[in-house]
Order: sequence, then C-alpha cells, then structure tokens
Amino acid sequence: MKLGEIYELFIQKGIENDPRDKKDIEKSLKKLKEKYQKIDKKKKEDFDKEKLTNPFADTRILYGDLQSDVKSVLVGIDMEAPEIILADRLNEKGEKIDLVMAHHPEGKALAKISEVMGVQIDVLNKYGVPINIAEGVSMARIGEVSRLVAPLNHDRAVDAARILKMPFMCVHTPADNMVYNFLEKLMEQKKPETVGEVVKVLKEVPEYKEAVKTGSGPTIFSGSAKRKVGRIAASEITGGMEGPKEAYVKMAQAGIGTVIAMYVSEAHKKEAEKNHINVVVAGHMASDSLGMNLLLDEIEKKGVKIIPCSGLIRVKRFK
Repeated sequence: MKLGEIYELFIQKGIENDPRDKKDIEKSLKKLKEKYQKIDKKKKEDFDKEKLTNPFADTRILYGDLQSDVKSVLVGIDMEAPEIILADRLNEKGEKIDLVMAHHPEGKALAKISEVMGVQIDVLNKYGVPINIAEGVSMARIGEVSRLVAPLNHDRAVDAARILKMPFMCVHTPADNMVYNFLEKLMEQKKPETVGEVVKVLKEVPEYKEAVKTGSGPTIFSGSAKRKVGRIAASEITGGMEGPKEAYVKMAQAGIGTVIAMYVSEAHKKEAEKNHINVVVAGHMASDSLGMNLLLDEIEKKGVKIIPCSGLIRVKRFK
C-alpha cells in the first residue's frame, strides 16, 4: 500500500465509526471549505489544508511521501524518538521498516489535539444531555487542554524521523472511534445487568483479557460489582483527552447509570461517586490496542506486515 492510501483508509474508517452522524461531519467539512475559499491569500498560507478532508486534527502524516510504498510497519501506542531509532536499528539488522505508526499524537497532531474534543459534546448530547449544557460544560475543558499542550516539545519525535528519513504517522481519534463503536455494540448485545457483569463482558475481549495478566485490565473505579448498571455510556472513550469532570452531574441528570472509560483521574472518580455513577475503567493501553487492531487488520489484509511494540497488544480478527 501507499502511505497516502493507509492515511485515507484510516480517516474513512474513523468517519464511519464516529459517534456523530456522517452527514453532520460532511456538513462541517463543507462549511470549512466554504470558509477557506473566502479568506485572503495570506491567511490561506497559514491554513492547515488537511482539515478540508480530514476531520481529525490529531491524525496526521508527520513525515514522509504520500506515494512511498509501505510493506512493513512498526506500530505502537507511544512512538517517540526512541522508537524511531528502534525502527532505524531494525533496518540496520535487515528487518525492513517502511513506516513508524503511533496511536498517540505527536507533532502538529499533538499541538491541535484539543480541536477533536468537540466530539465529546455530541457524545454527551447523544446520551441525553441537552446540547447547550453539553457545550457549556465542555468548552472550558477544551480550552484547558489547548493551554496544557501548548508548551510541550511537539516535534521531538518528528525531528528524529526527519533526520533518519523514516516515514512517520499517528492515528488517534479514528482508532478511538473504533473502540467506542465496538463497545457500544458489545454492551447492547450482551446487556449486562450489574457493574460486575460489565467487567466480565470486557474481560472476554482478547485485548482486555491479556491486560488482566499484566495488572491493567478492566477495573471498577466507582460503584461496586453488585450495583445495577442502569443506562451504559461509553462516554469516556473517544474525543481526544479526558473530558470535563462537571459532565458527571449532567449525565446523572440525563439518566446515565454507568460510564465505561479508558481511564479517569482522581477528580473525575470523586465526581462520579458524588453523583452515584458507576465507572468501569476498561484500561488505557488495552483500549488503545483494540482500536488500533481494528484499523491494522484493514491494512494487514492487504499484505502490510505489522510489527507491534510500545504497549500495543496485537490481536488479529481475521484468518
């Protein structure tokens, strides 16, 4: 496959599995294109043209030629300068690596991660939180994340890739969307009645089952195994980074009984407990691995070799 083909395929899968309606995403892209046409020439020079076709600011080709052939990929959750060097070292030893692929964003994709957090507003609205309230509780957190990532050394890994001439990309929200859709369908199919049964269902998923062996499997952070689940929301799965803790009171008011999350901070845990919401933390690396695996299967079917590292629990779902 060509590097550009992999990139376009992952964006397509991300849109197909997005919590938002596909028509809404297309409408947003259309409006952005219209806005781009109206801005002056100088502003167009600074405009990120990737936004015109890719609604995920945290998913980018960070270095490399779109037309370069990709037969083998070194893939992991966090791929930074050491992993770029690892790929170069593997090449020296005869293991041809054509591309390094990260899940967590680097470079400009990390710098703009707050831009994908708007999906959390639509997720809250989907679960019954009025759109104006969802926007109200989310906007402050989005601004906080923007300021949080602003001073980081975004291009450290990208510079290593450039110096070593190693193609490098990251795919974040499209993979998280895959997890969101997978868990939504799984819970709808299995219909667990208690929080303990939610954990049991998750542990049947290979990535989570493997994570249990290393002490990072599904865990109850708020509530207890015997408590009834009520309505289940996978609201802490996609959307860039952890959302606002203030969302828990709004979810409780909307009738949410149990939240499935990749991870939660102590402040979020306390807020969930205060509002009597059960929280099951599925596990960060295992959840990220699940999303990446669902995408990686699509390119491995086409003959691309996958070499997992850096926390990726590789599970294939095809023969």
